[in-house]
Amino acid sequence: MKIAVAGGTGTVGRLVVERVRAAGHEPVVLSRAAGVDLRDRAATDRALVGVDALIDAASVGTTRAATSTEFFHAASGTLLAAARAAGVAHAVLLSIVGIDRNPNGYYAGKVVQEELFERGTVPWTILRATQFHEFAGQVASQARLGPLQLAPRARVQPVAAAEVAARLVALAVSGPQGRAADFAGPREERLERMIRAWVRRDGSRPPVIPVAIPGAQMRGMRAGLNLPAAGATLAGPTFDDWLAAQG
Repeated sequence: MKIAVAGGTGTVGRLVVERVRAAGHEPVVLSRAAGVDLRDRAATDRALVGVDALIDAASVGTTRAATSTEFFHAASGTLLAAARAAGVAHAVLLSIVGIDRNPNGYYAGKVVQEELFERGTVPWTILRATQFHEFAGQVASQARLGPLQLAPRARVQPVAAAEVAARLVALAVSGPQGRAADFAGPREERLERMIRAWVRRDGSRPPVIPVAIPGAQMRGMRAGLNLPAAGATLAGPTFDDWLAAQG
C-alpha cells in the first residue's frame, strides 16, 4: 500500500513512517519539513496522487484554543478535500483521549478536527490515544525557570509513541472502523512525578517544584478528564520501563 502520513516528521509521525516502511508499505511524508504545507491545497493534491490510505498525525505547538482550532480546521479541511479528490480509500486520525470531556485549549482544535473527519466523505477511523511517555520531556523543557524545574500537576495514563505508531499503521491497513477503542499505557501516572524522573535520569538533581498550571485544559487534566474510559486498549511499557530503556 501507499500510505501518506501527515505530520510525518513529528514525535509520533516519524515513528509511523518507520513502521509503514518496516511493514513493507510505501510511506509518503506530508509536512512542511518535507515540502508539503497541509494548508496548501495544490501541494497536498500532488502528494496524495496514488495514495491508498492516509494517517493524520499532524500537530501544532500551541495551548491557545483559537490557534489550535484555526490550524486544524484549515489543515485537516484541506487534507480531507485533497484525499477525497485523490480517491483515498481510508483516512485515519490520531486524536486524544478525553477531549470531549475537556474541550479546552489545544484540545478545542482537536474536537473540531474530529468533527471534520466524521462529517467528511472519506471513510475514516479515529484513534484517541493518551499522552505519550515523551510528553514528560516536552513539558519539562518548557517549564524551566532559571535553575528551577517546574512540574505541572496532572493525572495521565501515558503510552509509548512507538506503540501508538504501530496501532495507527495496523488500523490504516485494516480498513475504516469509525471510532476505535481508546489507546493508553498500562497504568495511571502523575505528570509531576514523570517530569521529576525525566530531569533526574542523568543523575542531576535540579529542584523540581510541582505547580498547578491555571487554565481550563490543565484543570481538566488534574481532574482526570483525559484518562481512558473502561474498554480502552492498554499497551506497551510503563513510563519507568520506557525511561530506563532510553539510556
